[in-house]
Amino acid sequence: MTNIGILGAGRVGANLANKLVAAGHHVTLGSRGPGDPAARAAGVAPQIAFADQRTTARTADIVINATPGDSALDRLTDLRTELAGKILIDVSNATRDADDGLPGDLCYPGSSLAEKLQRALPDTHVVKTLNTMLFMVMTAPETLATPPTVYVSGDDENAKKAVTGLLADLGWQPAWIEDLGGISTARATEAMILVVPHILRRHGFKPFAVSLAR
Repeated sequence: MTNIGILGAGRVGANLANKLVAAGHHVTLGSRGPGDPAARAAGVAPQIAFADQRTTARTADIVINATPGDSALDRLTDLRTELAGKILIDVSNATRDADDGLPGDLCYPGSSLAEKLQRALPDTHVVKTLNTMLFMVMTAPETLATPPTVYVSGDDENAKKAVTGLLADLGWQPAWIEDLGGISTARATEAMILVVPHILRRHGFKPFAVSLAR
């Protein structure tokens, strides 16, 4: 059992929390405040604890960033002390919205949120993953008609090994996990978000992942 803290209690955070608790982990959801009614109404399992984000980061062994990517860098940099020595799994995409509210442009063209986080948090092991799919696929990859791909980027091999173990708990088979290498490779997967709004506009909000076909 791993003590996992999830920053962000919206659909992404709640979805991950439910699956990880079912897999036997202790999970704390970090919301804007421990009494945040929006977080309480997120439909999470009763075993999941709630705390503010600073407490969540401080008390967890592994932290998942499921907060909005366009503001995550400032938010997580403020938690530098709490995140020191820990694995930070970043599943968000840093984008600016188009007029219809879907992702439009990247916040960090030529770089990535994951790289920015690693630079800002040198004592933290940042691993990028799960950012190339709709949120429901993160915890149910087997429901897609074709085998999906989840990409992993990070500089620390032990951290990536730990994250791969959590991906298995979420339902990802080894053949579906693609280790791309160091954290700089996250700029490739973060750029994949630019295809997502076009797919959603044409086909609606249906589960899919941006995957490799071999």
